[in-house]
Amino acid sequence: MKIINLALANIRRSKSATASLFTFILVATLLLNIGLMVITQINTFFDSKAEQLKDPHAIIMMDYASYNSSYGEFITKYPGVTESETEEIIKMDIAKYNFGDSEFANSTAIFNADDHRNIGALKLVEKLNSSSANDIFLPNIFKTNGGYELGEDFTITYQNKDFDFRIAGFFETTMMGTTNIGIMKFMLPEISYQTLADEQLTEGLIISAVMEDETQSTKLLNDFIKEFPQSTVGDIWTLDIEMVKSVSTLTINIIAMILVAFAAIIVLVSLIVIKYRVSNSIEDGMTNIGVLKAIGYTSRQILSSIILQFVLIAFSASVVGIALSYCLMPFIGSIISSLSGLIWYQRFNMIINLANIFIVAFCVVIVALISAFRVRKIQPIMALRGGIQTHSFRKNYFPLENTGGGLHFLLAIKSMLSNVKQNIMILLIIIALTFASVFSVVLYYNIASDKTAFVNLFGIEPANVMISVKPGTDTTELLSHIKQMDQVSKVNIFDFITTKIDNKTVYTNVTNNYNQFENNVVYEGRQPKYDNEISISWVVSNQINKGIGDTVEVEYGTETVSFLVTGLSQSIGNLGQIAALTMDGIQQLQSDYKGTTLYVYLDGISNQNFIENVHEQYGDYIVETLDIAENIESQTGMYTAAVFAVMTMVLTITVLVVVMILYLVIKTMIIKRKKEFGVMKAIGYSTIQLMHQISISFLPVIITGVAIGGVLGYFYTNPMLSVLLSSAGVKRLAFTIHLPTILMLCVGILILGYIVSMFVSLKIKKISAYSLITE
Repeated sequence: MKIINLALANIRRSKSATASLFTFILVATLLLNIGLMVITQINTFFDSKAEQLKDPHAIIMMDYASYNSSYGEFITKYPGVTESETEEIIKMDIAKYNFGDSEFANSTAIFNADDHRNIGALKLVEKLNSSSANDIFLPNIFKTNGGYELGEDFTITYQNKDFDFRIAGFFETTMMGTTNIGIMKFMLPEISYQTLADEQLTEGLIISAVMEDETQSTKLLNDFIKEFPQSTVGDIWTLDIEMVKSVSTLTINIIAMILVAFAAIIVLVSLIVIKYRVSNSIEDGMTNIGVLKAIGYTSRQILSSIILQFVLIAFSASVVGIALSYCLMPFIGSIISSLSGLIWYQRFNMIINLANIFIVAFCVVIVALISAFRVRKIQPIMALRGGIQTHSFRKNYFPLENTGGGLHFLLAIKSMLSNVKQNIMILLIIIALTFASVFSVVLYYNIASDKTAFVNLFGIEPANVMISVKPGTDTTELLSHIKQMDQVSKVNIFDFITTKIDNKTVYTNVTNNYNQFENNVVYEGRQPKYDNEISISWVVSNQINKGIGDTVEVEYGTETVSFLVTGLSQSIGNLGQIAALTMDGIQQLQSDYKGTTLYVYLDGISNQNFIENVHEQYGDYIVETLDIAENIESQTGMYTAAVFAVMTMVLTITVLVVVMILYLVIKTMIIKRKKEFGVMKAIGYSTIQLMHQISISFLPVIITGVAIGGVLGYFYTNPMLSVLLSSAGVKRLAFTIHLPTILMLCVGILILGYIVSMFVSLKIKKISAYSLITE
């Protein structure tokens, strides 16, 4: 009880310092708990959603012309497949519709909602009570991220024809429910479906499979392609749940890791504050320690009371932080829902909660123990003398009688030099917070402002317009005609096909000349130039254990040819499993390969005007056109809100920590130097002069911390992001580091520090020589 009473007395004696430390640990635990809960639960959340919705683990989609009855038999008899279904769909290769604030285009599979199905049945989140002849059911992401509501109009544009619907409901789906998968699933009631089917659109089939072990879904599709090599050439599209899960949870996991990393910074700040508090309390309470030892308290008891003081603060703050994290989870859940289209249900996780409390408490105990251990060496007589063992005092830096310069400035510098430990603490905290702020601002700038580097990560070629060519068309001749059109600067064939490289399924780009591309995804070596060359991603390179200078076996359809690896590339798209061949190279595998997609680069004309012109002149040879800029805007828009929330949170906590740290340090300084300030007032110093002295004494430390943190952020943000994104296929990152933005941020932190120090220093106003005499 003596130790407990002593610990509680220490807490009561320093209420404001206790409150600031309590807040730091609360915020750290809150962020840590949210981040770890999301990281540990997101994969099981996705799996449980797939099980709850009974969604397929693997799908194979094709048009009627490409269907073979042996496909379904292979899937049904495949080991580990528990259930499979084949059903009719309406297939749209490039359908356009508004999503968010821009137009979006991708492949679309339209299902009959009233058909009986066991796999991927319609599970509505909400629906209208009434029905009409043009109803449509949309994936839930259209509500959470697309800006749609029940009853609104929804228009699909396909092959230059508009199909108008009324939104009758939103449903959850794991497999084809987000904009970053490449295909979207819509469902129509029987009447609407038959009306659309009568438009003589492409009829297709989709084979869905559920497996005992969903992790084998990728192997199932690889074996399917191996069994039916012609499927890589025909109009057949495959998707497995492992790839969908990786793509859908990528951004969510990155945000969670940023939260954990920032929580670690706040924990570090808390530990630095604890070390400062312990050292400061020992120095200030030296006489009290001497009295306690003189009346019988042992060093162990005093040490235990100091440690218990901080453990009580850490434990209570951790418990409150964890409780608040559950209050904030609905907000985090809304971000997850906006990115995945799936409704997040938060589960209570006692293991993670206890682990967070233990981690924080353990760190606090270690730091407090190390900082307070010197209590054991303090003798009662030395403590009663205030800790002075000899009459050797500190060196007098910048003696006023022979040092030039302004008096207020010199007094401020002398004050700074006399508090080295305190200034080191502030320096480390400012460095950490500035780095975190720069990191978050750079991330937001590249996703919301200058998106070039972010878009390049996905391997997207930033042309203006994509043109899908009709089968049988001479693509080379059409290319030459389009190249002659006004305001066209260049045109490239750029196809995206599926090949097998050393028996590994890889998504492969095909074009005539990679030197004409704006986005070079190769970071080591070069793109292929000749018909026997290929570039592969570093992910594929690791999987097949081959690199630049090695040869690989490339399989496409029924042919297999050896190619020389000339470069290593990177891309977030398709889990980083990409490669690149020249047109001459792919023609070694299929001699009559002509290309099906053109990328057009414009100069001096809007994308929409060019699309109208090209349809007017060459519409008979074109399946569909796509405004690439609009499509990119729709795809990246969903990330902007999530990263903005993270940046806002980081900057808010940075401001909070800077304010509280300066408040704690300046208040402690004023209390310790109360007599000195009173004497200075008595000899003529004004309150504002003393306030400026205090603020100036912190400026060199804050300037140094901001400068170091800003430089670290400038040089190490890209390497850190590369580590975060390495699992997604990124090896080297080149995000734009916008120097003016970083300078504005650093200046803002510096100004904040000065303003806060001035406001906190107002406490000097209450100090007077009279009050010191009468106390």
